[in-house]
Amino acid sequence: MCNEHRSLISIDEIDNVFREVRIPLRFPEGRPNLPARESIKITDRHAIVRAAAGGDPAAELVVRRWSWPGPTGKPVYNFRSEGRALDSGRCLIIADGFYEFTDPPPVEGAPKRRPKSKWLFTMRAEPWFAIAGIWRAHPEVGEAYTMLTMAPGPDVAPYHSRQIVVLGRADWGRWLDPATPSTDVLQPAPAGTLDVVQIR
Repeated sequence: MCNEHRSLISIDEIDNVFREVRIPLRFPEGRPNLPARESIKITDRHAIVRAAAGGDPAAELVVRRWSWPGPTGKPVYNFRSEGRALDSGRCLIIADGFYEFTDPPPVEGAPKRRPKSKWLFTMRAEPWFAIAGIWRAHPEVGEAYTMLTMAPGPDVAPYHSRQIVVLGRADWGRWLDPATPSTDVLQPAPAGTLDVVQIR
């Protein structure tokens, strides 16, 4: 499950690309300062884009917490998409990479507990992308978001049994439109969509 992602994208670049794909972007809380971050982890705050309130055809960018507390207190940072309508609270999580971790290969005489191998996934055809998510208000933490997951596509399957749903620009407007069935948008990434490099 994805518990770390990356965003090196400036707010001006985000604004420009949403204009290019004809999704007007609003900043109801002002234009945030979004520093480049190699590592965004659970409970950190980061930029999401969601449909604007009150029937406004634009979308709005706000900064919210990643994850809300679940019934047992553990953070809900990934959310299984299968079998759910997901017709409200949709959002796009801005990212240019995400990380997965695997157990290191066995080595004769090596300690049993060793750091996991760390892999960075990026989108081959686009310099940055969005992760499909949902947001909700929680009484303890306020508004927060989680990433949607599904069965992995061929690029992720060798590294993990699940994958977050990555969306290229052509799907952003469709995901933000609650009239579009979620199953029309939430699909495993086809082979060759993602590049992967080992960074540890």
